[in-house]
Amino acid sequence: MSKIKPSKGAPYARILGVGGYRPVRVVPNEVILETIDSSDEWIRSRSGIETRHWANDEETVAAMSIEASGKAIADAGISVEQIGAVVVSTVSHFSQTPAVATEIADKLGTNKAAAFDISAGCAGFGYGLTLAKGIVVEGSAEYVLVIGVERLSDLTDLEDRATAFLFGDGAGAIVVGPSDEPHIGPTIWGSEGDKAGTIKQTVPWDELFRGGDGAKLPLDSKGEVKFPAITQEGQAVFRWAVFEMAKVAQQALDAAGITSADLDVFIPHQANERIIDSMVKTLKLPEHVTVARDVRTTGNTSAASIPLAMERLLATGEAKSGDIALVIGFGAGLVYAATVVTLP
Repeated sequence: MSKIKPSKGAPYARILGVGGYRPVRVVPNEVILETIDSSDEWIRSRSGIETRHWANDEETVAAMSIEASGKAIADAGISVEQIGAVVVSTVSHFSQTPAVATEIADKLGTNKAAAFDISAGCAGFGYGLTLAKGIVVEGSAEYVLVIGVERLSDLTDLEDRATAFLFGDGAGAIVVGPSDEPHIGPTIWGSEGDKAGTIKQTVPWDELFRGGDGAKLPLDSKGEVKFPAITQEGQAVFRWAVFEMAKVAQQALDAAGITSADLDVFIPHQANERIIDSMVKTLKLPEHVTVARDVRTTGNTSAASIPLAMERLLATGEAKSGDIALVIGFGAGLVYAATVVTLP
């Protein structure tokens, strides 16, 4: 018989609060067209994107996270000192160590909360939410702060016609805490590493540092070495997202024991409005289901996209507290995560 005392957490967990931060600068498609041969009509028809937000020097990954987190904590109605763990999902914090989560936890004023970063691309919010749920139920922390944050403008090749218009910056945060009833369903998640090359960083940091080491480094129109950027095989990613992620979304509904008719809200990763439209059609979502389309004015903010879209729906009244929402993120890796939640 084991002598280890079992942990005691909450019977269930739920999202208690949500907050978001969008950088001050709004960038219309016209700015993107200064460096690529395209048109506003083409960008809108291919992605649905009209504008995106780009961060200034002061709007760092940590600074945006702190702003979004403060709103989420206030929305949850708890104090900062009650946060027992901080989980940050990002691919655009350029210091390998320490984790930016530790800086955020300190500057927020938590009481030495556990803090760590994860890298799960556009599925990062779902991964963080799943970890937070487990932490609360296991009992390692009563309240967990989950942040999705990106400064993807730092990783955008403005001369790449396929991706220059896609990415934006921002931070979204939620507080996950105890519940007497289930308000976060089972997570359907996974990875398809054989497709990792379809979304990737153009050049590894070490190759850039070594000056290529035999590998040809990408050059810009002036013949200078380009800073590493995110690149993708658009058509391959589109097909994968449309056909495979609709299946994952349905599995999440089945695992939660509900049907699409029970849904109030659908919050997919805000990658591309054509992907969103295709998923809505494949899932046969009823007309009463509100669909997040934050991509139009925020662009693709990777790990931040779902909490930012959630925050906007609640702020505008398009969704309300207690609504049942299906959330699904998918992206580089290729990784994915889907679950059903009750909105805070």
